[in-house]
Amino acid sequence: MLRPIWSGYISFGLVNIPVSLYSAQKRFDLRFHLLDVRDKSRVRYKRVNEETGAEVPWNKIVHGYEFTDGNYIVVNDEEFNKVSTTAKTIAMESFVNKEEIEYEFFETPYYLVPAKEGMKSYVLLREVLDDEGKLGIAKVAIHGREHVAAIMPYKNSLVLNLLRFYQELRPLTEFEFPEGTISDFKITNKELVLAKQLIGALTEKWQPENYHDDYREKLMKWVEDKTKTTVVEEDPVEKKRRTKSVDLIELMKKSMRSMVKKPAATDKASVKKKTHESRSVSTKA
Repeated sequence: MLRPIWSGYISFGLVNIPVSLYSAQKRFDLRFHLLDVRDKSRVRYKRVNEETGAEVPWNKIVHGYEFTDGNYIVVNDEEFNKVSTTAKTIAMESFVNKEEIEYEFFETPYYLVPAKEGMKSYVLLREVLDDEGKLGIAKVAIHGREHVAAIMPYKNSLVLNLLRFYQELRPLTEFEFPEGTISDFKITNKELVLAKQLIGALTEKWQPENYHDDYREKLMKWVEDKTKTTVVEEDPVEKKRRTKSVDLIELMKKSMRSMVKKPAATDKASVKKKTHESRSVSTKA
């Protein structure tokens, strides 16, 4: 069963709505392990001291921030906890028109699922946001880190979408984009009309279910085909044990066959002996 990654309250004004936060994303990444080509053994990473080359256990590892070349300040768990946040409230700080937030700020979507006692307030917030075309802007703490987020209505749900901070986006001035308009680049009217016709011909209703991860599907088919034709090498110890078991069964079968034959031979000898004794008695008589 899917477990929430966060539980708390949506707060706007004096209204508090108990909710749980669930990831709206499903991951379909294929996981590949690193193997030694010589014997197919797994290759593991080790944490080693770069000075001594010795492996370092987890309980001897701390976080360090390099403030100058080769100089670090060490940050332990207690100090991390002092600056991390565990707030359990999504406090609405403001509301904005939904078209005002550029798409590049949206990062990760989550579903806000209400508790039973918060259904009425949940529906109220969802419907008002939808009717007014607004998004709620709030801050939320997930895994000890504070994020800015937008809360928006989506069908019969409320979605919390983490937003990128302004400073996390590279400014356009770092790149060279073409300045100017159609006339500046001497684009003809014929070229403009043809481009619009082409876009019009390819325009259709957005149906996300029609788009698939072709690369993953092809890779999965290759993996499935490969597994069907790959001979799995049996563990030598298991093979030896299984072979011994088969040999033991065969030996027991041979023993059973010999046990069946011997009584028959004994009975025949016994009959012959009794016949001889009977003849001897008859002659004496």
